Amino acid sequence: MPKKPSHVRGKHLPAQPRKNSKPLCDKQSERDYRALRIDKVGVRGLRFPIQVRDKARVHQNTVATIGLFVDLPHQFKGTHMSRFLEVLNAHGNIIHVENIPDILHAMQRKLHAATSHLEMEFPYFLTKRAPVSGRESVLDYIARFDAAACGDETDFVLTVKANVTTLCPCSKAISTRGAHNQRGEVTVRVRFRKSVWIEDLITLIEASASSELYALLKREDEKHVTERAYANPVFVEDLVRNIALRLNAHPDITWYQVEAENQESIHNHNAYAFIEKPRG
Repeated sequence: MPKKPSHVRGKHLPAQPRKNSKPLCDKQSERDYRALRIDKVGVRGLRFPIQVRDKARVHQNTVATIGLFVDLPHQFKGTHMSRFLEVLNAHGNIIHVENIPDILHAMQRKLHAATSHLEMEFPYFLTKRAPVSGRESVLDYIARFDAAACGDETDFVLTVKANVTTLCPCSKAISTRGAHNQRGEVTVRVRFRKSVWIEDLITLIEASASSELYALLKREDEKHVTERAYANPVFVEDLVRNIALRLNAHPDITWYQVEAENQESIHNHNAYAFIEKPRG
């Protein structure tokens, strides 16, 4: 008795490739005649679960927006985008920050590149206690890793963004009642000899402002924060200088950039300041 076709037996077998089928065209590997090397090419905007070290809880799980790039020699038309995802997923369904050098070197090998780059930005959460009531709440910050490899050499920059309160010294000096204040966004980028805790950079930033922020404040906390800011007026220039002095005193930080932008409450523009420690 002849056998029934596979679809009749309830089984769906995968289609078999034709023996005489031609290999698929590899356009990326075709030669390009414009003689222009590309410094960075790859994928950006990829969301992926990561695990970072947490000073209080050993580690913290979060979700990063990731970019992966390599250089492209002048003779090639394009890179193979799927290979970036292959490298990333080869390290598991959660990326540990300690694996970043391995990922960089794996990209170099997989894509036959001299240089590789990885950018990773993610929310980072801290549990904070209100200054008087002691009520706990969770506050979010932004952290970012920018890593690159050239041959066997690697470079790593840690970025932390934190919001603070600043109270205007001029407004306080010329007003009989009160002073205007605003929320400021501070961005700190550092290179270092030994690993630096994200939490320590956040603490350093917040200590340099008129007051730090909290997610939850009761009335007694609001009174305390308002009066503390009034007692500690800070220009945007003071803010970046205060942070720079603290970074200069840190034994493991070798380079930094500090920028602050105050969202002015009585002007239709923002106040901005930037300071950098040169490398070397």
